[in-house]
Amino acid sequence: MTILDKIVARKKEEVADAKRKVAIEELENMPLFSRSCYNLRESVLDPNRKGIIAEYKRASPSKGLINGESTVQEVVQGYQLAGASAISVLTDLDFFQGNLQDLLAARDVLHIPLLRKEFIVDTYQIAEAKAYGADIILLIAACLTPEEVKSLSEYAKSLGLNVLLEVHNEEELQQNLFDSIDAIGVNNRNLKDFTVSLDHSYDLVSKIPARYIKVSESGISDPATIKELKAAGFHAFLIGENFMKTDDPSAAIQEFVAALV
Repeated sequence: MTILDKIVARKKEEVADAKRKVAIEELENMPLFSRSCYNLRESVLDPNRKGIIAEYKRASPSKGLINGESTVQEVVQGYQLAGASAISVLTDLDFFQGNLQDLLAARDVLHIPLLRKEFIVDTYQIAEAKAYGADIILLIAACLTPEEVKSLSEYAKSLGLNVLLEVHNEEELQQNLFDSIDAIGVNNRNLKDFTVSLDHSYDLVSKIPARYIKVSESGISDPATIKELKAAGFHAFLIGENFMKTDDPSAAIQEFVAALV
């Protein structure tokens, strides 16, 4: 089994357990479930923002603990002040040391779109995302069939959520070009072996239809890379480890953004 296989298998167990504890009707009655979501496209294309989707991530399967000190709220507030277009928060516990309370804490201090970064395999997780304050959900093509991507994205849209589809190759892209997708992210990290190459982004950018927001994800650590990716046609750039691995992620993103001018 690959790491992705293990994560997905565990995720299905988690979802079954969560459903036993909290009925979907309870999620629908939570205060944040009825809020209107911030629009990802508007925020990404806002000239006053930088196109960066900055991520709060404590740990990862490939790196182990990345940052166990910086709190969610101090980090995401710093990201927002630095001009991030959206914030990504990992909610997987076993592999990334995140949880839904992190999402709630982030929502409390943000006025830009918030992504629940999760391995979504069930509509229940999408209802959770809405109930805990997310504006965007992630669907990963590598662990879903096109039929599942279509049905999950349509459910998300019915709740008013933005949908980011993550692909890694042209086959995944071409199989999942649905109207219920808002943005397509090219993950430069292979989720099966965790190797990273920006070539994935450069190879796929021209093949993503113009109606989608184009996002390059992972492996971005140099402001010059953002300029090159933008010139190639990308609108947004998901960056996590580069900021989180420092003692002060807020200062790290400010320094990074200053170099973009």
